[in-house]
Amino acid sequence: MQINHEKKKEINIEAIAPPRPAAWTVPVATERMLAWVVVLFAMVASAFLRLWQVNAIGYNTDEAVYSGQAAAIAGVPGLKDFFPVFRAHPLLFQFVLSLIYKVHFDDLVGRLLAVVIGLATVYLTYELGKVLYGRLPGALAALFMAFMPYHVVVSRQVLLDGPMVFFSTLTLYMLARFGISQRTRWIYAAGISMGLTFLSKETSLILLGAIYAFLALSPELHVRVRDLIIAPILMALVIAPFPLSLIVAGGTSTGQQYLVWQLFRRPNHTATFYLETVPVALGILVIAAAVLGLILLWRQHSWREKLLLSWILVPVIFFQLWPVKGFQYLLSIAPPLAILAARLLGYSWNAIRNRQDTVQMGRVGMPPLVSWIATGVIVLSLAIASWQRIQPQPSSQFLAGTGGVPGGRETGAWIQANVPAYAQFMTIGPSMANIIQFYGARKAYGLGTSPNPLHRNPAYEPINNPDDQIRSSEIQYIVWDSFSAARTPFFADKLMGYVNKYFGRAVHTESIAFQDANGNLVSKPIIIIYEVRP
Repeated sequence: MQINHEKKKEINIEAIAPPRPAAWTVPVATERMLAWVVVLFAMVASAFLRLWQVNAIGYNTDEAVYSGQAAAIAGVPGLKDFFPVFRAHPLLFQFVLSLIYKVHFDDLVGRLLAVVIGLATVYLTYELGKVLYGRLPGALAALFMAFMPYHVVVSRQVLLDGPMVFFSTLTLYMLARFGISQRTRWIYAAGISMGLTFLSKETSLILLGAIYAFLALSPELHVRVRDLIIAPILMALVIAPFPLSLIVAGGTSTGQQYLVWQLFRRPNHTATFYLETVPVALGILVIAAAVLGLILLWRQHSWREKLLLSWILVPVIFFQLWPVKGFQYLLSIAPPLAILAARLLGYSWNAIRNRQDTVQMGRVGMPPLVSWIATGVIVLSLAIASWQRIQPQPSSQFLAGTGGVPGGRETGAWIQANVPAYAQFMTIGPSMANIIQFYGARKAYGLGTSPNPLHRNPAYEPINNPDDQIRSSEIQYIVWDSFSAARTPFFADKLMGYVNKYFGRAVHTESIAFQDANGNLVSKPIIIIYEVRP
């Protein structure tokens, strides 16, 4: 990064555009038409994969929490008492959702909003790829994002990571425009966009490290000290409403407790979790194409690759070192990875329209037919993986961030219809408690919630003395679920001990049907509600 105190001269954009050999030069109208065909197909496919039976299974615990916050902001009766507005994260997405809830409230609209944001991210990936490498690479990047299982699965859910990735990609776009034009306004726009990224989810603050790494590794870009001061100030001004609202509402202690809890949380997965789950969700062939493009086009590397690689490596390193891991935490790397994969294949497509037999990439020759076949194979592999993941197949196991929880919505509906409004529930952990509160509108406590404030989310209330609360009839129902039982068998066994001790009677059961090893259709309970008596 070169600090320039002098007034910048007008930059010739064409002079610093991505270098293209003669074989890549094609009629603009032809390139535009083909790119738009690919983008249109990507958007249609993207919408189909994200809308297909999007609400077949009810919310998981995170969806219930974020939708519950939005309902509390909107003043939805029955939910505002169970979900405090200020919990763990900023409220940009929840606030937007609350505006819809003021008009109409149900669990479908939350997922539809998430889908719309996901579609916008797919199109924004095209715009980013176009700025960096041209229309065809941008169109292919959008195509890969449209079919990518990682983005498809997360953008179908009411999670904060989808909106966060939209704004982080917008920040990338602003930085790319700055790299092309060298105009200060794009650095300022990146600061504003980074503020919106933070308001979507505060963990995105680590992307500041990616920005400064990119600028430090790109001496060909000229940045003034003044710009490096003003851009963060603009970001801070965008973020300011959140801490100010916390102060006005008296919720600063909650924010402080949450920070302490995050710092001292125990690891929830093994160190190999991301390596086992994320590459498959991103698409092994997408990763391979991105790496191959970096190798084959190494002689043409510039600040563009530094920007994309910084956006990938900084989150990967941070979240790998961070002991708490989540399936959706690395979603921000999906757009830059898709663009790097499309970089190689998109350039090769141009040669076909020029009727060239090969595209010379340095000293490497790539037959255009190989590019066509490789693109088709990548898209097909992504499509098959995404299609398998979005099928509403009930399961007794659940990985946070990968979809809804079977039976949760139905259990809540039964509670609403059959349980008195004053009744209170005890569950294995807070995950099922959140689902019961959202769908059943009844107070629920997680037995596994630690009484030590350092070891629990400050938004959750512990059960300090289960025996006393059952004997005094403060808790009348106990809920067992297979998802929590698989994660915390200790508390599942302890909960069933209370069921047996206080003459628990099963009053409602949600089951799933599946085929066993012999092909026989069997039924397995996944949620059981017990009524207990002192």
